[in-house]
Amino acid sequence: MFKQLSLDCNNLINLTVDNQKIQVAKGTTVAAAALTHGLSYTRTTPISGAKRAPFCMMGVCFECLMVIDGKPNQRACGTYVEEGMLVEIQQGAMAYPREGS
Repeated sequence: MFKQLSLDCNNLINLTVDNQKIQVAKGTTVAAAALTHGLSYTRTTPISGAKRAPFCMMGVCFECLMVIDGKPNQRACGTYVEEGMLVEIQQGAMAYPREGS
């Protein structure tokens, strides 16, 4: 459904999305990177475990929440990729780890 347009090989970012190493163009959002590389969902719901994926792509619906660099509840549609970033599917409602834990 989503397709990445031609890449500028001099402007690529390396990151890991759901244990898959990928390359995307600088300036790409995490949600766009996940969708263009075949990820069918970005989070599951806390009650039923239903799969959810980015919908509005502008930060309003919160369906794109993912764990980014170990921080849960990050809006993937409003976060731009960075070199070495680690992105994971968010399973249900997640809380930040408490300090000192």
